[in-house]
Amino acid sequence: MNSHLLPTYARVPLAFERGEGAWLIATTGERYLDFTSGVAVNALGHCHPHLIEALTEQAKKLWHVSNLYRIPEGEKLADRLCAASFADFVFFQNSGAEAIECAIKMARKYQSASGKPERFRIITFEGAFHGRTLAAIAATGNKKYLDGFGPPMPGFDQVPFNDLDAVKKAIGPETAAILIEPVQGEGGVRVVPVPFLRALRKLCDDNGLLLIFDEIQTGFARTGDMFAYQHTGIVPDIMPLAKALGGGFPVGACLATAEAAKGMTPGTHGSTFGGNELAMAVGNAVMDIMTAPGFIENVRKNALVFKQRLAELKDRHASVIAEVRGEGLLMGLRMVPPAAEMVDELRAEKMITVAAGDNVVRLLPPLIIGEHEIAEAIARIDRACARLAQAHPRAKQVAS
Repeated sequence: MNSHLLPTYARVPLAFERGEGAWLIATTGERYLDFTSGVAVNALGHCHPHLIEALTEQAKKLWHVSNLYRIPEGEKLADRLCAASFADFVFFQNSGAEAIECAIKMARKYQSASGKPERFRIITFEGAFHGRTLAAIAATGNKKYLDGFGPPMPGFDQVPFNDLDAVKKAIGPETAAILIEPVQGEGGVRVVPVPFLRALRKLCDDNGLLLIFDEIQTGFARTGDMFAYQHTGIVPDIMPLAKALGGGFPVGACLATAEAAKGMTPGTHGSTFGGNELAMAVGNAVMDIMTAPGFIENVRKNALVFKQRLAELKDRHASVIAEVRGEGLLMGLRMVPPAAEMVDELRAEKMITVAAGDNVVRLLPPLIIGEHEIAEAIARIDRACARLAQAHPRAKQVAS
């Protein structure tokens, strides 16, 4: 079927008309178990009643006035985000890529406001993914995202993943900050070792640099804490957020300490739509659920069960699953056969997942899943693995 949509996505020939919790109902009427969650966006599942109520109530009152005026719901959400984190200030925008842009600008402006305008370069890591704007793809450094768009935006020095010596060598008189995801989602659900993150914090402190944690995918209980940095024993200076913050409504945020944000004075940054009334109403509704007693504890409990069941599957299908990796409900299966085949087999099982780098299938269920959804997921993955084992009789040799 011809479409006037710009063909930048290789879309699966599947469309959905409604959702219920962890389930999606296709236009054909078939039910799919959603372990993609809109790529970690629909953290509270589909059509959560509290989010629906918040959005519809706000829609009856006010949608948008711009940031020329105070937005009380935005002030409330900023207060709550700061209370739940290390931050003193929040800037709202519409997406993760915009949150990254804000973080990059803030880090550069901090150095300029500190009397060191020559410091503008940011150290990033191989396997990272920070978005699709020109600055974000330059920070990501992946050739497939950069190809054809002219010279990459200057100011980024990419080093190997988990290589502290390479980071030390990359620090120079023009370095402003270090930017890292605590867990590389797009890069293959690679968890950054905590000692490495602590070493980065010390390097930043010793050299007058800012530490930026990209928690766009890991934030909002995805890894078992409200934010992934909270189980590392350190805190960043700047933290871009998005995805789960709106539960499906487009909203991003850039959090920062007062020191890191000191250069961001009136006129230095802006957003027409960022922080509008609709987005803030939904963001506050998401925070209502996620800060409720027992919510995060329940995520941790279900994540542990899910990880244990996945480990059992790996043992049973060693010729198909090479490794189970991840934290919380951000899990990955590194495959022996191509990950894309596993995604296809699971879709045949009426379960949707998403591939990632390093031949990994990402499993990103809504945080509201329970024992029933976990059991269903494991059964479907089990059947898909069995078919792949038959289709790849030599996979066991490859795995060994």
